[in-house]
Amino acid sequence: MRTAGYSANAEVFTAGGPPNSDITAAVLKAFTSACQAPAPSQVLIPKGDFKLGETVMTGPCKSPIEFTLQGNVKADGGSTQGKDRWVVFEKINGFKLNGGGTFDGEGNAAWKANNCHKTFECKKLPISVSGKNMTFDNIKIIAPAESPNTDGIHLGRCEGVKILNTKIATGDDCISVGDGMKNLLIEKVVCGPGHGISVGSLGRYGWEQDVTDINVKNCTLEGTDNGLRIKTWPSAACTTTAAGIHFEDIILNKVSNPILIDQEYCPWNQCNKNKPSTIKLVDITFRNIRGTSGNKDAVKLLCSKGHPCENVEIGDINIEYTGPDGPPTFECTNVTPKLVGTQNPKACVGPVVKAPGKE
Repeated sequence: MRTAGYSANAEVFTAGGPPNSDITAAVLKAFTSACQAPAPSQVLIPKGDFKLGETVMTGPCKSPIEFTLQGNVKADGGSTQGKDRWVVFEKINGFKLNGGGTFDGEGNAAWKANNCHKTFECKKLPISVSGKNMTFDNIKIIAPAESPNTDGIHLGRCEGVKILNTKIATGDDCISVGDGMKNLLIEKVVCGPGHGISVGSLGRYGWEQDVTDINVKNCTLEGTDNGLRIKTWPSAACTTTAAGIHFEDIILNKVSNPILIDQEYCPWNQCNKNKPSTIKLVDITFRNIRGTSGNKDAVKLLCSKGHPCENVEIGDINIEYTGPDGPPTFECTNVTPKLVGTQNPKACVGPVVKAPGKE
């Protein structure tokens, strides 16, 4: 989602209407015309307030398309009720979304119906499947801190994605990384409120794929319920590997659970904690993490008894906590991290337990 435009000679297909009108048909018509254009073109939603129903824009297209949103579009509750999706762009090469406008999903109408804590069959968040070489730059995503299941950006089964210069305030993970993700860069992101930046959860479904090469750097977390987190399910439905996950140059401001590996992640008690996670975590680094914690659990590495974490490096962390329940702690289970530079709090206040038969 870069802001760079195409040539001034690109043909422009405008999708607008009277104030507060439904422009669903106009958007689909403009996109269809742009998709069939032999040269790069632009779909423009001008300034103003509009309603938009379920809108699925599917390629392949003959030439690249720039979708410029200058106005504010709100989900039309009547036409989107019961739908799994609202605005979809798919199978389009050379696609750009820009313009400074707003997609307002009217989420408050759906949050009260959230029942994921009651059913194991609750659907996963929408993901981009087999997407490659995408850039999200200068994006702002806002949802109230108390809104349920409102991940800012959820990615899975993509390759070569960059999330840059972005502000996310939400009620769940600011960014969550699902299975099958490869070669992801998250840089200069400000997160908060929310649940931090998470890899996972992994292992809930039997069809999941490996995660590799995840880089989070130069980010700031402010008042989040979690910080930098990797989470996998016990009694996992698959055996996969998450490798090459690196967090570097991160600033924390009153962040609870700033550094957390949780291989006993079991929301709503929908799993068997007596069976260790079968997800392997390999080559993990936390480097130059500094700031303040919202609780005493500054660093908690809770790895699987069945597959202890391998090659975890902790380098130059300085996390302060001044609460009444004591100084910050650094706990390890089923992992022996490599320590580089200085650590505050002092590393691994707690047992290092290994799986049976492991030396």
